Amino acid sequence: MVDALGVAVVGFGWMGRVHTQAYARVLHHYPRLALRPELVTVAEEVPGRAEEAARQFGFASTTRDWREVAADPRVEAVSITAPNFLHREIGVAMAEAGKHVWIEKPVGLSAEDARAVADAVAKAGVQGAVGFNYRNAPAVEAARDLIASGEIGGVTHVRIRLFSDYAAHPEGALTWRYERERGGSGVLGDLASHGVDLARFLLGDIASLTADTAVFLPERARPAGATAGHSRAAGGELGPVENEDYVSCLLRFVSGARGVLEACRVSVGEQNNYGFEVHGTKGAVFWDFRRMNELGVSRGTSYQDQPVSTVHVGPGHGEFGAFQPGAANAMGYDDLKVIEAYRFLRSVAEGAPHGATLADAVRSAAALDAMARSAGSGAWVTVDAPA
Repeated sequence: MVDALGVAVVGFGWMGRVHTQAYARVLHHYPRLALRPELVTVAEEVPGRAEEAARQFGFASTTRDWREVAADPRVEAVSITAPNFLHREIGVAMAEAGKHVWIEKPVGLSAEDARAVADAVAKAGVQGAVGFNYRNAPAVEAARDLIASGEIGGVTHVRIRLFSDYAAHPEGALTWRYERERGGSGVLGDLASHGVDLARFLLGDIASLTADTAVFLPERARPAGATAGHSRAAGGELGPVENEDYVSCLLRFVSGARGVLEACRVSVGEQNNYGFEVHGTKGAVFWDFRRMNELGVSRGTSYQDQPVSTVHVGPGHGEFGAFQPGAANAMGYDDLKVIEAYRFLRSVAEGAPHGATLADAVRSAAALDAMARSAGSGAWVTVDAPA
């Protein structure tokens, strides 16, 4: 008998929908999972949105107040997919209420916020997972294994890119994402947080960095009503964009490797151009999210004129076998969230963490805070170790 686990989703924009779909699918791919997620309630303040979610996905109840979720004894685990400025308050409250927490990155507005949630989760003795989904790609896990095995020699340098056009349209609405008070950082928290997690996942901790940021679209129109995703607001009252559109960063890893991380949310002509290039003393490995199930690999003893081969990941890599029977059958973005849901639920079932944790969120946030300090001073900055 598979035990039921009462779950709730707080915030039902696009990411809340993705989490819900992951819960709905997880047993299809992991039938031996010890817990069956049961959709108890969904909290969303925008009128009608929670009710629509309940009709579509079968939540037993709805609310506009997340505090009712914290007080609901039916709820044992919570997905927190609300805007960044609410992460700390909701995350701490849910942990203190004894509920396991699956929270989206960047976990608040600062490393202090992320640490507060991490501390609350640890004190309550519940499990905490964070939405660093790109590390879940089987090809990324294969790249990590290849690097760790020494097949490309000692790592010398890495380049990580995250370019998107989601904010490139001049009529893009001035939502919470562009405000310091509610969104915190801009592309740092939204995209560079993923880049930092990939860097750490592949190469280990970052010792120091220097960064530069820029705002390229300084004004946007205020929306007339509720928004979801990346809405437009043509003709509205203009307001200032308060956080960065772009960041470039030089990294020094504890290992001695060097790196470049670049992220931009206003890159015209780029749609989710995310990836990395890791170079070592004997070879290299390349990954592009848009070809998520492939790796470019160069290894051998030629050093010069050494070819790059394409490796199609298959059932022997990461969680690929839970989705497809053979190599070169494509997986997609939503599958990464199903893997994340599986690892979260497995953590709850076993009482031990699997996948990205709040400790990872704290370390990522510490690097983001260092980037912000460096962009302000122009200096190299040490990345603070978690307390």
